[in-house]
Amino acid sequence: MRSGKSIFKVGAYFSKPDWHSPDFWWPYFPPKDRNISYDLNKYPERYQAFKDFTFRQLEELCTNYGRLDLLWLDGAWVRPANTIDRNESWQRGIPDGQDLDMPKIAAMARQKQPGILIVDRWVPGEYENYLTPEQGIPPTPLGVPWETCMTMGHSWSYVFDDTYKSPNKLVHTLCEIVSKGGNLLLNIAPGPDGEWHPEAYETLQAIGAWMAVNSAAIYGTDTPANGVFQRDKFVFTQKGKTLYAIYLADEQETKMPGQIRLTGLDLPSSARVGLLGVETEISWKKAGDDVILQLSETVQQNPPCAHAWVFKIQQ
Repeated sequence: MRSGKSIFKVGAYFSKPDWHSPDFWWPYFPPKDRNISYDLNKYPERYQAFKDFTFRQLEELCTNYGRLDLLWLDGAWVRPANTIDRNESWQRGIPDGQDLDMPKIAAMARQKQPGILIVDRWVPGEYENYLTPEQGIPPTPLGVPWETCMTMGHSWSYVFDDTYKSPNKLVHTLCEIVSKGGNLLLNIAPGPDGEWHPEAYETLQAIGAWMAVNSAAIYGTDTPANGVFQRDKFVFTQKGKTLYAIYLADEQETKMPGQIRLTGLDLPSSARVGLLGVETEISWKKAGDDVILQLSETVQQNPPCAHAWVFKIQQ
C-alpha cells in the first residue's frame, strides 16, 4: 500500500468494447454476443475505423484533462489473437484480430502522461501491470501487485433500491485484502443527479472514522514476513518490525473481550503490545505456543473504534 500522505491520484476507466459505436456493433448485422457483430475478414476497414475512433478517444483523455496517473482498460475480449485461450469458455467466441494495438496506445499515453500506469485487465502481457480480481478476494497472496475491484452495493451502476454492504463487512474486506498484499478499489455508482445514495455517504463516514484510528495498519504495510496473514479472527499486516494484529469483530460485537488469544505467535519477552486508539499498553502473557492479551475493564467497555480492533506488536 502507498503512504496515506501521497498526493491524490487520478485514474480513468475505459471500456475497450463500445456497443454504441456502429463500427463495433454495426446495425446492418444484429449482434449475437458481446463481440463485434460482423466478420473482421470481410470488413477490415470498418474495424480499422473502430480502432482509430478508440485511439482518438484515449488520446483526448490523455491530453485534455490534466494529470492522469492510471488508465484502466476493461473488456478483456478485445485482445490480441495470441493472448486468446480457447480452453477458457468465455474466450472461445473471440474473433482473431479483435485488437486495438496496445503498443500504439501505450506509447501515446506514456508520451503525453509520463509515469502513467496502464492496466489492460485480464490480458496477459506487458500492459497487465497488476491483477484485478473482481468482486472477491484471492484465498492467498498472489505474489504480484493486485487490486480487488468491488461494488459497495450489488451493481456497478446505480440501482435505486440497491442493498449496500455494511461498514463492518467493508472494513473486514479492506483488512483481509491488505493482509494479502492487495489494494481495494471500491465502486460507488452515482444516481441520475450525480449524487450517491445516502447510505453510501454514511458507510464512507463509518469507514473514514475507522481509518482515522487505524490507518497505520493499512498504509505502507506488507504481508507479514512469516507468511501468516490470517488466523482465527485475526488478519495481520506488517511495517518494518512492527506487526499489526487486526481482530475482526462480529457485526454485533461492540464490547471487547477480557482476554484475546493469538494462536501460534512467538513473541520475545521484551515485546510491547498496544491497541491503536488507546494510550496505555496492553498486558500479555505466553500460554504454550500462544499469546494471551489481557484487556482492562475500561478498554473492554470503551473500544477505540467499531468493526475491527488493531493490536500493534513491537518485537
